[in-house]
Amino acid sequence: MTHLHHPLLSGLGRNPAAPEDVLVRLAAHPAGRHGIAGHPGPLPDAVVEALLAYGDGGVSVGRRRDRLSPAMRRRIAGHPDPAIRDAHADFVRSMVDVEVPIGIDDLEEAYGRPRTALVGAPSPLLRAAVARAWRDRPLAVHVELLADPDPMVRATATGHGQPAVPPEWRDRCLADPATRANVARHTPLTWDQFVQLMRSEDEEVHQAVAENPCLSSAMVARILEMDAAGEIDDPIVRVAVAQSRHTDPATRDRLYAHVEADRASGSTRADVALSWYGIEPDWLREAPLEERLTYLDCPHTAFRNVLASCHDLPDEAWRQLDNDPELTVRRTAARRPTAPPEVLERLVRAHGETFHIRPLLVDHPRFPRHTLRTLVDEPSANVRYVALQDPELPVPALEQLAADAEPFVRRGVAGHPNITSELLTRLLSDPDPEVADAAAANPALRPAEMYEILATHTG
Repeated sequence: MTHLHHPLLSGLGRNPAAPEDVLVRLAAHPAGRHGIAGHPGPLPDAVVEALLAYGDGGVSVGRRRDRLSPAMRRRIAGHPDPAIRDAHADFVRSMVDVEVPIGIDDLEEAYGRPRTALVGAPSPLLRAAVARAWRDRPLAVHVELLADPDPMVRATATGHGQPAVPPEWRDRCLADPATRANVARHTPLTWDQFVQLMRSEDEEVHQAVAENPCLSSAMVARILEMDAAGEIDDPIVRVAVAQSRHTDPATRDRLYAHVEADRASGSTRADVALSWYGIEPDWLREAPLEERLTYLDCPHTAFRNVLASCHDLPDEAWRQLDNDPELTVRRTAARRPTAPPEVLERLVRAHGETFHIRPLLVDHPRFPRHTLRTLVDEPSANVRYVALQDPELPVPALEQLAADAEPFVRRGVAGHPNITSELLTRLLSDPDPEVADAAAANPALRPAEMYEILATHTG
């Protein structure tokens, strides 16, 4: 997003308050076009014309058709240069070729055919893209994808568990190497299907079966027998079975201890199973309250984290979860509607925010927003940064943060809505290009400074 050599131009290109003539002039510069590609609002026709004139129809225009006027869309559709005329379609096709998810509407527009026709397209990559994007497809279409001659398409069609494989197709999909693991992970299995899958020498199939939430107690017992006999030696299988509703506490502890010992011995596979394995015992959320509360003292974080995601626990349970030794559990518990203000503030003050998880804790209705400005003096830069979530943060606090040693904190100040013109001017000269870019993108930037940037950096 930031042009490292000309950050002021790229930032100005994204500035939602930039006048039309500023954007037109920016279109003549590669860094300006780089920024305009991320402009948040509709592009005026004159700006689009300028982009087309400078040969940037692909990046700044072709991929953002939803922000163009109908007249400009027609203009691009009839453009004599195929690189511009077909920029949007070329972009979509390039994403299909590298198997990047793309919306079904974009696929229809790029290929000029309805989704029902695209299911039978000659390209297996395109058929797979349709299977990936069209999640609410009718049963007949789903069956067509399950029967596709290309294994990649069949694998994609079963990759998410939804839509589910029809019962009459389960045996066929479980026998198909392309779909076996996907279906084994989600589909209710008969005993014969289970036995056949566990006879496989495919490690991924064993893991998928172990993760299946529909396993019976007899199936779980059989996996445990195979583990004890050395027929399976897989830490992911052990963790998955440990999380089963059919596993007793003593066996669960033994399985976790085995994987922990392997990790202590340097096993990367065990470390992945314990640290990166994303499956949780989701069944616990549906269990009766009395049963759920028995996991309050469970030594395994995954169970306490699921428990903390419930909203009907008694006060004494919340007090314990709010003081859980694992930060992830405390954060999960704090997202309940009744979380006390002091619990929310304590978490944020001690550990900052997890900005990739929404809503933020500081956006919780019970978070004491007036305390945000007091975070400015905290020793952790991650916590100081959270103070910027106050849109009315006082100028002295902004000035203090603008001098922060951490560039990401200064970048936050550069984009703050309450920044003064003087402070914004100072951050335009920040040595970190991302800070300067953010300052140039702030809608509080005065037009006079925008024109000065243009005069200084575009000649």
